[in-house]
Amino acid sequence: MDFNEVRPGHLKSSEKTIKIHISELKIGMFVSKLDRPWLETPFLMQGFTIECLEDIDAVAEYSEYVWIDAVAEEWIPPEARASLKTPSKKISYINKVDAKAEHARAMDTYREARRLTRTLLDDLRLGGVVNTEQAKTTVKDCVNSILRNADALIWMSKIRSQDEYTAEHCLNVCILAIAFGRHLGMGEADLERLGLCGLLHDVGKMRVQSDVLNKPGSLDEKEMNIMRAHTVHGRNMLMASPGIPNSTIDVAYSHHEKMDGTGYPRGLKSSGISELAKIIAIVDAYDAMTADRCYSPSMPSTEALKIIFKDRGTHFDDRLALEFIKSVGLYPPGTLVELVNGLVAIVFETHSKYRHLPKVFAVRKQNARLEKNVAIDLSAIEAGRLDKSFLIKRALNDGSFGVFIKDYRELGLVLN
Repeated sequence: MDFNEVRPGHLKSSEKTIKIHISELKIGMFVSKLDRPWLETPFLMQGFTIECLEDIDAVAEYSEYVWIDAVAEEWIPPEARASLKTPSKKISYINKVDAKAEHARAMDTYREARRLTRTLLDDLRLGGVVNTEQAKTTVKDCVNSILRNADALIWMSKIRSQDEYTAEHCLNVCILAIAFGRHLGMGEADLERLGLCGLLHDVGKMRVQSDVLNKPGSLDEKEMNIMRAHTVHGRNMLMASPGIPNSTIDVAYSHHEKMDGTGYPRGLKSSGISELAKIIAIVDAYDAMTADRCYSPSMPSTEALKIIFKDRGTHFDDRLALEFIKSVGLYPPGTLVELVNGLVAIVFETHSKYRHLPKVFAVRKQNARLEKNVAIDLSAIEAGRLDKSFLIKRALNDGSFGVFIKDYRELGLVLN
């Protein structure tokens, strides 16, 4: 059987790995291994499906031989096929300005959006309703910034304060969801709809008692049930607020549902969960994992993406999880990294072609602070203008080597 042919109602599953020359690579094949270390390529992980001719060209730039998975057919039930639908035509966006030019505007946007988000949640905590127009204005400002250049506002979303976790988490999910929606090719109106879902997805936590919400240790069964009730509270609060779209109410109610039906509050399976809820579920989990929480320290972006990859198809929608990993990249803006040569740097702007070689600004040489923050475009490695000692060795947790992203945001980003 030709392993690129799949009958209706069947899904391809891996059987064995075959080494082939890149000239034999075809659309639909799953590349499981390259003939060079994957960290020296722009591919996010060692394992991806060839979806178009451009993917073949990209592989050919880095490898002569690849290993592909030969596959057999596996029947899947109709209710699980909903996530396999072909996405509608995408809108292609280009950055209107570079990240440095957008930085000052993004900082103003983020500060105002954070202030409005705090006010919005405080009003709900005191028994009020959502100021819908205020929420929509906040989202629209974020959409405008991300359409100009997503990297600048994503950099701002790395700023954390554990004392204000819920407010900052809501805003960050809004920002990251809009950026993901841009990657998916959504139109501007859909981006605003998605952003509002992100901003308001956790409003129900304003009805959860603080000793449970902020408990530093594990929750017992009773406390877990109280926490899980935030989805029901969120639905009810948004239903009582005038002008809130039904899609936003649904996401607040459904963003903890899982593809395999083990989520809450209703135990829905994939076919019963909306596309927007599936998106917010991924973004919500990613932002939570990369933040310091009262019961769990943050983890590097790369580790969070590995968990999302592992849980795709069971916890998260398979297609959207893979797209999210592509969207975020190995080193998103605001990521603290250590280079092979010992420099400690903060990622400032991603590179569309070389995702593993972003623009960074170096701030330390391990334990010694540099006199000046030095901007480095790591894509120069591919052009031979930088040696390979400038490759990224690993992503670090915020605070490693005494470098805190928040300090650089508050001092203002200075590049020399």
